[in-house]
Amino acid sequence: MNCIKFAAAAAFCICAGTFVFAQSQSVSSGSKSDTSVESEYFASLQDSIITTLATSDDYDQKLVALQYLEDAVANGRSSAEMTAALVGLAGEGTITQSRQGKRIVNNFPDIRARACDLLGETGDESATNTLITIAKDDREPMVQSAAIRAMANVAGAEKSQEAVEAIAWIQKRNAALNPTSSLAFEVLAAYEKLADNVEDRASMLQSISAIASDYRYVTPVRTKALDLLKALNAR
Repeated sequence: MNCIKFAAAAAFCICAGTFVFAQSQSVSSGSKSDTSVESEYFASLQDSIITTLATSDDYDQKLVALQYLEDAVANGRSSAEMTAALVGLAGEGTITQSRQGKRIVNNFPDIRARACDLLGETGDESATNTLITIAKDDREPMVQSAAIRAMANVAGAEKSQEAVEAIAWIQKRNAALNPTSSLAFEVLAAYEKLADNVEDRASMLQSISAIASDYRYVTPVRTKALDLLKALNAR
């Protein structure tokens, strides 16, 4: 917690200093308004801070980065640097691994899950491939669930088929190795969002049917699967 407070305080001080610098620069600029120059400097600085914190080896600094990113996404601001930071955080410990001997020291499932959800909120379709990779490679159901949720939000018409095929594969593997009702629920919710953009529904329908008939899943999940089958057949 002290690390978070320290990093946040340091970031605030840097922001304040740069904000003053931006103001002085804007006075001498005749081509841009004060507000636009200040905004550009502040946005550029924030991206730099986020990148620095996100790529740190320290867990608490990654949390600070996520706090900045959550605020930016909530206010509708996005940038290539922000997306890159989220992609890095979403793959923390899986795509990107730091080791001490044979031990992975940056295995932070909660960081990965939050980053995946934020990627979904950005609406950036370019994140689809990363989310597919994370959902396939990660072994934490909470991270897989977040990646699948995000996938359903960002996969556009061109990526929906690929996303559905990946989700069906993930669900089949998890049903064999570690059937989890919460993950199955997210799979169904994703199918519901993606279905209208999918031409070949064979793998999706097979996956939904498998969930509906698998009594290892709780009743509400199996019921949702049956209802979704009915709805898709009616479309």
